Amino acid sequence: MGKLISRQRLRAALLSLAILIVGLGLWQGLTLKPAGQQLPAGMSAEYAALMGKGAEKSDGLPPPAKVGEAFVRYLSDPFYDNGPNDKGIGIQLAHSLARVGLGFGLAVLIALPLGFAIGMSPLLHQALDPFIQLLKPISPLAWMPLALYTIKDSSISGIFVIFICSIWPMLINTAHGVASVRKEWLNVARTLEVSRWRTAIEVVLPAAAPTILTGMRISMGIAWLVIVAAEMLVGGTGIGYFVWNEWNNLALPNVIFAIFVIGFVGMALDWVFGRLQRLATYRE
Repeated sequence: MGKLISRQRLRAALLSLAILIVGLGLWQGLTLKPAGQQLPAGMSAEYAALMGKGAEKSDGLPPPAKVGEAFVRYLSDPFYDNGPNDKGIGIQLAHSLARVGLGFGLAVLIALPLGFAIGMSPLLHQALDPFIQLLKPISPLAWMPLALYTIKDSSISGIFVIFICSIWPMLINTAHGVASVRKEWLNVARTLEVSRWRTAIEVVLPAAAPTILTGMRISMGIAWLVIVAAEMLVGGTGIGYFVWNEWNNLALPNVIFAIFVIGFVGMALDWVFGRLQRLATYRE
C-alpha cells in the first residue's frame, strides 16, 4: 500500500512538472517579438521602452526571464527600506500578514463563542439567522467607505474589513458543527450528570473541531484574498499596495512577481489550516 501511494505521488509530481514546463513554454511563446518588427521612425529606444514598445516587451506581457529577475532582485534583499514607496517585499508581506492576523483574530474571538451559543440554542439560531443571512452576502469592500469615514484611519479600516469578511464562515461553520454533534453523546453526558460547561469543552468542542477549523480555513482564505484589494484602496504599505504601486510604475515583471508571492503565501496559510484540520479529525 505504501509503495502504491509513493508511486502515485511520484507520478503526480512528474505531471505537475510537465504542466509547469508547458505553461512556461506557452508564456515564453506569447512574449516573443515577431521577426522584423522595427521601432517607428524617430523613436528612441529609451522612449520606446517607456511606452512599452521596446524590444523586451510584446503586447505588454514580460517574458518569464524578466519575472525571474524580479524574483532574484526582491528575494535577495527582502527587508530593505528606501522610503515610503520603496520597501522590500518582506516588509510589505509583514504589514499585510499583521493586518490579516489582527482582523482574523478579532473574528475568532467573536465568531467561536457566538457560534457555540447559536449551535446549542435553537431559539438563538432562529432569532439571529435573518441578520446573518442579510449581512453575509455583502462584499467586504462595500464596508470600506463607511470604515474610512467613521474610523478615519486607513490601516485600522483594513483590519475592520478583514474582520467583517472573516467572521461569517467561522460563525456559520461553528454553529453547524455544534448543532451536528451526535445526540447520543450529549445524552450520555446528561445521564452522567456532566455540567453544561464540561460537556461543551470535552464533548461538543472535540466533535465540532473539524467543522470549526473548516470555517477558519475558509475565513483565512477570504481574508488573504480581501487584504490585497483593501490595501490597493487604502495605500501606504502591504502587498496589495505594492502591486498597485508597481502597476502605476508600469513594472509588469514586479506585478507578476507579487502575484506569485500572494499565491505562495495563500497556499502556505491554507496548508497550515489543512494540517490543523487533519489533526482534529478523528480517525478510527
